[in-house]
Amino acid sequence: MQFSDIIGQQNVKQHLIEMVQHSRLSHALLFLGKEGSGALPLALTFAQYISLIPSAKAVANAGPSLFGDEPVAAPKAALPNTIQETDEWMLQQTAYSKAATFVHPDIHFSYPVIPRKSGDKPKSTDYITEWREFIKLSPYGNAFDWLQFIGAENKQGNITAEECNDIIRQLNLKSFESGYKILLMWMPEYLGKEGNKLLKLIEEPPPDTLFILVAENEDQILPTILSRCQLVKIPLPETAEIIEALETRTGATPEAATQIAAIAEGNYREALQLLQHSEEDWINLLSEWLKFTIRNMLPEQVKWVAQVSELGREKQKQLLLYFNHLLEQSIRLKAMGDQLIMPASEKDFAQRLNKIASVSQQQVIIEELDKATYYIERNANAKMLFHALTIKLCHIIQHKTLFLT
Repeated sequence: MQFSDIIGQQNVKQHLIEMVQHSRLSHALLFLGKEGSGALPLALTFAQYISLIPSAKAVANAGPSLFGDEPVAAPKAALPNTIQETDEWMLQQTAYSKAATFVHPDIHFSYPVIPRKSGDKPKSTDYITEWREFIKLSPYGNAFDWLQFIGAENKQGNITAEECNDIIRQLNLKSFESGYKILLMWMPEYLGKEGNKLLKLIEEPPPDTLFILVAENEDQILPTILSRCQLVKIPLPETAEIIEALETRTGATPEAATQIAAIAEGNYREALQLLQHSEEDWINLLSEWLKFTIRNMLPEQVKWVAQVSELGREKQKQLLLYFNHLLEQSIRLKAMGDQLIMPASEKDFAQRLNKIASVSQQQVIIEELDKATYYIERNANAKMLFHALTIKLCHIIQHKTLFLT
């Protein structure tokens, strides 16, 4: 994996390279980015880059440390300055193939896991084969994708106390090749109070040791660990960058890529999910839902809910997200008029939405759809959820109820 493989993030990539160049690298970094931002692939590439840098042990004429310590590491002049040069430099290193395939002995991984059977005390190394396959197939995937990939179903993933002990053991061993030891921990939100075992190691790590934590929500990370990390914020990619990625990486048509990127709002994982179900006739399904709701066609509402409950969680989520997108477009259409460029089918639907609901009503519907999406992600009963949502839509549109309890 190279920096050029990551969608957008040009400023962050350059910042990371300059941190190494100017010896401003902290012993512990927190890559903080929302789902689909590319925080994980960026951290994987950066870990790979650091692992390829020769340490002072391998360089006779040593320069300043990467971490700003006394001279114990490689000369700054030996390292590239730009993103393109860095990619080219990595390709020339003998250990590149190991780092790029995630088998480098000095890069250790930690992530949420589940017990394979009752009484197990699982560690990340128990799932290393699945992990390598997952990050090759789905580098933009989220924790839900990973846990389903390893067959978790309804089991809760966790980073265990045994895992913390294993991390301490691994990082106190000597490095094998690169001179640097790297721990990449994905989703430290799954690390409970047992994470306090790592505090001393993070605060006073062995020489040439780097911690890289990759998270989506800093509020769910142990404050004691959070305070010991240098924050690297990963923004969501721009819509134009998502469009280009969909066209070049998946072969999506410009029209489909533009529509999907607008709905995904920078979340590349969401964009890929939407592309997978792009053949679905969501507008027709939503039109029926609104018609049955507004006209109080109760038998038809029941049939519609039963039909949607059979779609599966991902499609249900896409339906709600697309409805949200159309509501946002209808609000923009009311403000911008004909200046807003959008597909004809979406424009027609948005115009009809504006006839039946005010901006305030549409905003309340958006809030309710957001809540429903949240519950769908957490295995809510789809039939009950869509029945409740239908009743709420009826109150919002027909009775102009803006505050629901």
